[in-house]
Amino acid sequence: MSRKDEFTQSINEGYQTKGESIILGGAILDGEPLTTHVKIPLKTLNRHGLIAGATGTGKTKTIQVLSEQLSLAGIPILMMDIKGDFSGIAKEGEEKAFITERHAKIDIPYNISQFPVELMTLSEQSGVRLRATVSEFGPVLFSRILGLNDTQSGVISVIFKYCDDNKMPLLDLKDIKKVINYITEEGKDEIAVSYGKISTATTGTILRKIIELEQQGADIFFGELSFEIDDLMRIDENGKGYVNIIRLTDIQDKPKLFSTFMLSLLAEIYQQMPERGDVDQPELVIFIDEAHLIFNEASKVLLEQIETIVKLIRSKGVGVYFVTQNPMDVPSGVLAQLGLKIQHALRAFTANDRQAIKKTADNYPTSKYYKTDELLTSLGIGEALVTVLNEKGVPTPLVATMMRAPMSRMDVLTESEIQEINQKSKLVKKYSEVIDRESAYEILTKKISDAEQEVASQQEEKTSKKASNEPSTASVVGKSVLKVVTSATFIRGVFGVLSKMFKK
Repeated sequence: MSRKDEFTQSINEGYQTKGESIILGGAILDGEPLTTHVKIPLKTLNRHGLIAGATGTGKTKTIQVLSEQLSLAGIPILMMDIKGDFSGIAKEGEEKAFITERHAKIDIPYNISQFPVELMTLSEQSGVRLRATVSEFGPVLFSRILGLNDTQSGVISVIFKYCDDNKMPLLDLKDIKKVINYITEEGKDEIAVSYGKISTATTGTILRKIIELEQQGADIFFGELSFEIDDLMRIDENGKGYVNIIRLTDIQDKPKLFSTFMLSLLAEIYQQMPERGDVDQPELVIFIDEAHLIFNEASKVLLEQIETIVKLIRSKGVGVYFVTQNPMDVPSGVLAQLGLKIQHALRAFTANDRQAIKKTADNYPTSKYYKTDELLTSLGIGEALVTVLNEKGVPTPLVATMMRAPMSRMDVLTESEIQEINQKSKLVKKYSEVIDRESAYEILTKKISDAEQEVASQQEEKTSKKASNEPSTASVVGKSVLKVVTSATFIRGVFGVLSKMFKK
């Protein structure tokens, strides 16, 4: 048997599937594309994956191909689009000679198509507004987002418990800031009696952390109406899964907001979706572009949280795919969970680059047909090294692959096309309204105001009685009242009234 025949047989056997699958492209041996197809079983797409490679090597087109094929199989997609170059999937592609030639070489017919799209945003950009409440995060996750230590996290837990006990919703950041100010000042005695003393240094640190998050735009993200996970799971009238694109072009310099959103979304999906067990295809696939923005800025605790959720979420039928330039950008604990790997070319300009490439090669199965570290620097645009999990969960042989071309537009939408999609969207209308119902901020503000008015009324009554008994000293009494209102006696009176109010 010739080397080529032996190679073809090993790929056919390794990538053989009984159920539904996605065709990525054709295998390459010794620089020659073959008609031997490289496939991914739909059944293993909830095992997560990595798509890596240097800038300009074809990562975006690979994500586009995967999203198209998933959509055709009726699987919804969530794409976190940092660079803003993915929106063209909403429009048909254009048949060009170099594309049809590529497809002829790998024996895959080329058709043009467009796919149903929702454009989403975390900021003021047009699109479906994504929000979540502080309460939905819970004390543990909210503490980890802020990077708090154990003592500070304990205070956050007290705040959530206090608000639950007093039926004060924590919806946005101004709510939790108001509560922190309250337990530090007006309500510190009440808190000390029921929950223990809280250090002002601790609350000051927490406030600074919240302000840091707020400055990255999180004040827009936290609030109502909260986004419902079911709205990610839609199929259009033609049976295609919706491609939900979160436009993140304006938060590239706000990694804290990006990681906050990503972690809250994964946690929400995990909590709300039922256990799926061993399913024939995933319920949802998530692509996280420029994943290094998350990992570079994340604390150790936050990384542990991400790793935990990635481990658990696949049981819900959800696949998570990290897209980055170098596999070394992804922590080893997360990398170990990624069953599919599509590696585009890497560039070796320095000694450090060459060392990184050798480490990258060690992450892939060994192959007698390729020198992996050398091939990583010689792959062409639109070519990649691929290994996936077969239907039994076993890694397939490493294969250099000429990737198929996207069927949709390989360019971004125009502003008018974006507006057209948003105008037709039911979700844009649903989430456009900002709701600011009564919550902790309003409740505490009213309580403090009522307490101040009651104390002022009591002081005024006492002053009036004194003035009636000593009419000749009215001017002196007036000055005394002014001093009382601004004195520590007045403040203690407010504390006493507030304590009574919360005991009612």
